[in-house]
Amino acid sequence: MPAAPDFPAAPDRAAVRRALISVSDKTGLVEAAKALAAMGVELVSTGGTRKAIADAGLVVKDISELTGFPEMMDGRVKTLHPVVHGGLLGVRDAPEHKRAMEEHGIGGIDLVYVNLYPFESTIAGGADYATAIENIDIGGPAMIRSAAKNHGYVAVCTEIADVEEVLAELKAEGATSLSLRKRLAARAYARTAAYDAAISGWFAGQLGEEAPRRRAFAGELAQTMRYGENPHQNAAFYRFANPRVGVATARQLQGKELSYNNINDTDAAYELIAEFDPGKFPACAIIKHANPCGVATGGSLLEAYERALACDPTSAFGGIVALNTRLDAATAAKVLEIFTEVVIAPDADEDAVALFRKKKNVRLLTTGGLPDPNAPGDTFRSVSGGFLVQSRDTARLTPADLKVVTKRAPTDEEVRDMLFAFTIAKHVKSNAIVYARAGQTLGIGAGQMNRKDSARIAALRAADFGLELKGSACASEAFFPFPDGLIQAADAGCTAVIQPGGSIGDDKVIEAADERGLAMVFTGVRVFRH
Repeated sequence: MPAAPDFPAAPDRAAVRRALISVSDKTGLVEAAKALAAMGVELVSTGGTRKAIADAGLVVKDISELTGFPEMMDGRVKTLHPVVHGGLLGVRDAPEHKRAMEEHGIGGIDLVYVNLYPFESTIAGGADYATAIENIDIGGPAMIRSAAKNHGYVAVCTEIADVEEVLAELKAEGATSLSLRKRLAARAYARTAAYDAAISGWFAGQLGEEAPRRRAFAGELAQTMRYGENPHQNAAFYRFANPRVGVATARQLQGKELSYNNINDTDAAYELIAEFDPGKFPACAIIKHANPCGVATGGSLLEAYERALACDPTSAFGGIVALNTRLDAATAAKVLEIFTEVVIAPDADEDAVALFRKKKNVRLLTTGGLPDPNAPGDTFRSVSGGFLVQSRDTARLTPADLKVVTKRAPTDEEVRDMLFAFTIAKHVKSNAIVYARAGQTLGIGAGQMNRKDSARIAALRAADFGLELKGSACASEAFFPFPDGLIQAADAGCTAVIQPGGSIGDDKVIEAADERGLAMVFTGVRVFRH
């Protein structure tokens, strides 16, 4: 491990005499360059950036004038030079550094503004391998890291907002403060780390590596929060560079700022409702504490909401409403009859938005679309000392996937009900039992330590709200280890059961189903959710 040299303390104030600018995204570039030039800062730049600055009528030195070398190898080599990195890394007040800089004609660079080749957006656009590789920036991250390491003297900027902070301080104080340079350095390292995470993740995907030796994730701060899951916890929301459609991409039309729990629950709601194709029928899901308390389809969106609400109107109070199609005024009016935290939909009619404006605290989000339930991707969660990563649960079933294991085969109507119930069960905390009929949940039992209790609680909920379970389908997201859970469901009135199967007790469960005249199918697919 290199020992820290005995350098002089960094100055609190550092003048900016020379700035090196090299950007792909040129938003605000000319304005920033003009502001620096007006302060007497010498501008040095590369390629297209230099041309844009020069075209604005400003004096700008090409990087080759510093290095004595032209850009070469299709622009791959232009800033990787001792004159550049010496100017960035040289500790101005260290005698040996100062002597080396004078001996080799290296001038200090006091400000660096570099944003990187657009690798993230390039791969998001489906670029081929060669194009993706060509959009991996090499010189940019090297300059950023050099400038950030020497933040005692150099201010490093990776986006225009950073430059604006520097300009404000230069105008007010005539120099940059050490505290600002430290903050900029921290942001710079976070930016290069995120960039490398995107590259390494893409490479792993190209190579088909499901478990690479090292795994990195990165996000950009989207929102700070008053608190986390509880008031004594700190929290913030980060967005991936190419986020999945949903709460991370949503436009908030009105309402209070989203809380940690709002975002978590809204994500659960929208992932569930995306299972239902809006081209087939409107659908609504109502979520509370990340569990559905009612899900339904309908001939209209209003009908879908009313049927979902009927499953458990008590739990729906203060819940999240997710819709798979455009929110209309009639549905909006009905939703607003009870207290609702968040409503999320692909879009909303202006008449619906106007109704929400009368309830200023209710959050209304539109996303422009639905997440693809079949799209590959990863989910992860922290554990003590590490994190778990798994592929997203994209399990979706068709009638052809079902294996009838009882003497009685299900009717076509029962098959539709079973598939609907199993789709919902995929989004219910384990152990999960869902009763459903005709595209409507009738009772949901979530998060119990045994399956029998989940079946019993789901039946009690249905009874509480006057919903008849006779002739319903029952879905279990994992196998019944014993007949007791199935018997509980049969006694409640269900006539068809869908479950993964695979228990050593399957024979006894099948026997119990046959004794009660049930139709039961195995999916061969478990959809635990913890």
